[in-house]
Amino acid sequence: MQKILIVEDEKAISGVLHSILSDELTDYEFVIAEDGLEGYKQIEKEDFALVISDIKMPKLSGTELLKQSMMLKPESTFVMISGHADIDSAVSCLKEGAYDFISKPIDINRLITSVKNALAKESLKKENKNLQTENKTLKRKVNKKYQMIGDSPALKKIQDMIEKVAVSDARVLITGPNGAGKELVAHAIHNQSERARGPMIEVNCAAIPSELIESELFGHVKGSFTGAIKDKQGKFEQANGGTIFLDEIGDMSLIAQAKVLRALQESKVSPVGSDKEIKVDVRVIAATNKNMQKEIEEGKFREDLYHRLSVIEIYVPPLDDRKDDIKLLVDHFSGMIADEHGTAVKKFDDKAIEALKVLSWTGNIRELRNVVERLIILGGNTVSEEDVASFVRK
Repeated sequence: MQKILIVEDEKAISGVLHSILSDELTDYEFVIAEDGLEGYKQIEKEDFALVISDIKMPKLSGTELLKQSMMLKPESTFVMISGHADIDSAVSCLKEGAYDFISKPIDINRLITSVKNALAKESLKKENKNLQTENKTLKRKVNKKYQMIGDSPALKKIQDMIEKVAVSDARVLITGPNGAGKELVAHAIHNQSERARGPMIEVNCAAIPSELIESELFGHVKGSFTGAIKDKQGKFEQANGGTIFLDEIGDMSLIAQAKVLRALQESKVSPVGSDKEIKVDVRVIAATNKNMQKEIEEGKFREDLYHRLSVIEIYVPPLDDRKDDIKLLVDHFSGMIADEHGTAVKKFDDKAIEALKVLSWTGNIRELRNVVERLIILGGNTVSEEDVASFVRK
């Protein structure tokens, strides 16, 4: 049960305050201190939802109690009680951080209203603090999910490029094989950019049917085609003020490519079935596992769009080209998987790591993560070279 501290040197007044407020606030426990010094000692010992304090008291005045308490616990909430002659002191208390002051003789209705409002404010502060903590925890989890692990020269080169590119709004094309970590690069660019507070919207162009990609990217209005039962906001509009990540851009249809090119040129989009143009402020990051020059030569991808997208091009090499990172990646995945399963982190011995380095990783980092999870589930208390030989088939 939360507690309210009443600091008052006149027992008659503290008794009346306790009697009235305890009837109104049945969910709170009340503690009474007979002077400012005793009140401060109580505040040192525990946290109070609210402190109601007189200003003129022996040993330690209410003003000094407020100042010292605010230095000790800045989140404290105070309602001060003052005589008419103490108005200047009361105003000073408000400047020091008190929520309110009540003049003597005390207006009971005014007191009850003030106390309830102060408690409501205190409750809201705690809710906001908890929400901020939850958001920070979630952000740490998200950042951990998209963390780039390794210290190989190839990875360091990518990280250097990200650091330089992130501060600009230049469009970036990320190339490399499936599972190599292109998505991680995209998130790193967004998270290190000025747009980090804005949304990052991901679109897997390969997973969306060609006839729906335009609606997905730019939205549509009700009745614009069969199944369009209501207006829909497109991904470009959702990403306004942030970043849109067009994954597998090489699989986008030529019709959709033309619309994307126009959106990039004019910073405007038009929902399917509408003449309305919507202004968007979006940074575009694209990724592909295809040879874009070959796609252009075969007429499958627009050269003008390629040049719009590839102001900066970042190549993410396959895991086979950065095997020195395997140990760090295994340690990272072991920790993540332990968190997911609620188990202790399982170690991999040196020979197991060397055995993993010998293998060819056609599925790249994504494949390694799956193999690590398999070895954690099926392997011994410490994953060994024998476990790798038994449970990893190549």
